[in-house]
Amino acid sequence: MKSFFLVAIFLLLTSCLFAQEFTLSGKIIDGAGNAVPFATVYIRNTTKGTSANNDGNYMMNLKAGQYDVRYQAIGFKQESRKIELKANETFNIVLKAEDYQLKEVSINAGAEDPAYAIIRKAIKKRKTYLNEVNAYTCEIYIKGLQKLLAAPKKFLGVDVQKIARENGLDSNRRGIIYLSESQSKLSFIKPDKVHEEIISSKFSGSNRAFTFNRASDMQVNFYDNLQTWEGLSNRPLISPIADNALSYYKYKYVGFITENGETINKILVTPRNAYDPCFSGYIYIMDDSWRIQSLGLYITKKSNINFVDTLKVNEQFFPVGDKVWMPASLKFEFTGGFFGFKFGGYFISVYKNYEIDPKLDKKQFAEVLRINKGVNKKDSAYWEQERPIPLTDEEKIDYQKKAILAAKRETKPYLDSLDKVNNKFSVGKFMLGGYRHRNRYDHEYYNFNSLLSSVTYNTVEGLALGYGGSFTKQIDSVNNRYLNIYGKVRYGFSNKLLNATGGVTMPVGSFTLNLAGGSDVIDMNNREPISSFMNTANTLLNRQNFEKLYQKQYATATISKRIYGGWQASAGAEWANRKYLSNTTDYSFFYPKGHEFTSNNPLSPAIDAPLFPENQSFNVSVRTTYDFSNRYETYPTGKRYIPSKYPTIGLNFTKAVKNVFGSDADYNLVSADISKSDIPMGFYGKTSFYVAAGKFFNTKNIYYTDYRHFSGNQVLFYQGGINKFLLLDYYQFSTGDKFLEGHLEHNFTGLITNMIPLIRKLKLQEIINVNYLSTPKIKNYTELGVGFQTNIGLRVMYGTSFNNKVAGANQAVRIGASF
Repeated sequence: MKSFFLVAIFLLLTSCLFAQEFTLSGKIIDGAGNAVPFATVYIRNTTKGTSANNDGNYMMNLKAGQYDVRYQAIGFKQESRKIELKANETFNIVLKAEDYQLKEVSINAGAEDPAYAIIRKAIKKRKTYLNEVNAYTCEIYIKGLQKLLAAPKKFLGVDVQKIARENGLDSNRRGIIYLSESQSKLSFIKPDKVHEEIISSKFSGSNRAFTFNRASDMQVNFYDNLQTWEGLSNRPLISPIADNALSYYKYKYVGFITENGETINKILVTPRNAYDPCFSGYIYIMDDSWRIQSLGLYITKKSNINFVDTLKVNEQFFPVGDKVWMPASLKFEFTGGFFGFKFGGYFISVYKNYEIDPKLDKKQFAEVLRINKGVNKKDSAYWEQERPIPLTDEEKIDYQKKAILAAKRETKPYLDSLDKVNNKFSVGKFMLGGYRHRNRYDHEYYNFNSLLSSVTYNTVEGLALGYGGSFTKQIDSVNNRYLNIYGKVRYGFSNKLLNATGGVTMPVGSFTLNLAGGSDVIDMNNREPISSFMNTANTLLNRQNFEKLYQKQYATATISKRIYGGWQASAGAEWANRKYLSNTTDYSFFYPKGHEFTSNNPLSPAIDAPLFPENQSFNVSVRTTYDFSNRYETYPTGKRYIPSKYPTIGLNFTKAVKNVFGSDADYNLVSADISKSDIPMGFYGKTSFYVAAGKFFNTKNIYYTDYRHFSGNQVLFYQGGINKFLLLDYYQFSTGDKFLEGHLEHNFTGLITNMIPLIRKLKLQEIINVNYLSTPKIKNYTELGVGFQTNIGLRVMYGTSFNNKVAGANQAVRIGASF
């Protein structure tokens, strides 16, 4: 019995010892004593690992036991240490520079570099490694840091020095402007199904905000032919081992080393054309298997990337199981600048605890991202235990300093003082930008429109003032839902008409309800193809009154809801009294030759005869759309549904009911549409399209304002869009019968302009679009447009139109914006 108790006590003590976690830490330096930033540290035959920080310091929490620890960094020879961990241990490591040897090959003059044979074998194996893992799960730690390296004291009248001081930067406006960490669990099923759950999130400067770090955004696979990094580059970037990579890259064999029994070849890659969307740097390919062991690549602004001057990508892989290699760490590092601002930073992810081909429920992948409540409430003790990359001294200070600022910013006195400053009334600000009164503590906001934007001029009302405002209040903080009350008063100084409208939008259960009504002067074309500002400019300066207006007194109710996933629906009812209005003024600043005002009747420009009698209508309408997707992201404030990669289909039905509330209108309209924006076409750009068709039936009484109208354009400056025409008349071809409308646009994203010196610096995107319309009045009307678009959406287009009922063609240049 005594022996039994001794054995039991021994086993208990032993199990406690081995269950206890200890810290393995140290510093990784090179032969000259300099820190090796972000070196990878992992335990052999496991998927446990970490990364050093920017100062070369590393740390791992491990249970007591014996470990074979590997230390590696791109450009350095791997080091291995066998460590028996019984207590907290410090192991400093010196990594030696790579000493690559050349293989014994004879290269005759003009012979191909040996790198090409290796790359061809890697390309041949590309699809194998792209598809070798059907599914996996892993845990990912991501850290993001951005620093302001330089900034002017003032910019466009804004006191940058003050803003910098309020956000914890130093007196020279330098310091950390973004620091965050996150831990996620990622699940993946081939080809592209992802489910990510953020376990913890830390954001310097706020204990309410969530990190922008997402594991799914850090999914980079150079076995894909193209790297589509939206926003960074207009064009997809070509992988050094893409199927057609030999047409875009030059390769040079540097040498080989042997690690863990594997021969690793180092190859220098450079673009054949410096301005192609290609990488430069080194890629490391393993002999026999011809897979990527690691890579250190970069791309610069020569390749027309956006926002940054240089982007570096470093990725290291480690074996998971007997055959599969998976990413161990991935780092993006960037620098850039504009208008005197200079910045730099990085995002790094560390992967661990892989499970290959686990049993996963495919239903869970409808939820792409989950962020539960409380993930941003973990305390410092938690992060000290779980954080795999130690903080640098600068990062520690940033967290401490901004935690004080964050606590201060949440207090009522601070929010009130901030509101007091921002709520100061300024005549200049009111004239140009309006006035906004905030109560941040109670989440209440009053908005008043700018006076300048409220003034318009047209030939119906003359000088008109349409002034409005709104009140917004958060009434559901859990789901981030708001009550919005709005209103507007409009007065025409020439026709002496006073109109007023108002409405309210509010959540009702899972529905959104909108109630509105009043009297207003509005466009006969309910698509409002020309803005009031553009019509005012053309009326006063060019003596062209394009906008045709009428008075509408109305009451409307609309309710909308997401039924399920990508299926949404809305229903509404409207009563309206419509009254034709005539021109009351013919004043303009200038009188260009050949320009004369037309009547307010778009179908009778020479005679101001009423287009329709005063009438009433009562109609009910239903619209439903479906985008073939049920993917969504879950946040503490609710769900956000993700647009589908498939087109969106819409169905509409409108019925005007005679004799209800005195309604004169009596017709039915059914229509359907299908659309999709920015369909990726690989290296050749992206395509968008919109097609709609409809028909009126049982039409017993219909008025012009009930017609199907189209988004035409007759002016030099226009607002672009997926369903907009370049040259179509605003009103002539509206129909009360049947219609077919189609729009196709392709954006080559700089495929051609990037080949032209100097022009490539403008980062222009080539645009081609075709617009089509068919109605009983105008059959086979077609427009062809070609032009260019900038990164901020400004575009210049040349358009020409044809139709089989009008001889010749209409041609014009248009300048627009597309967002």
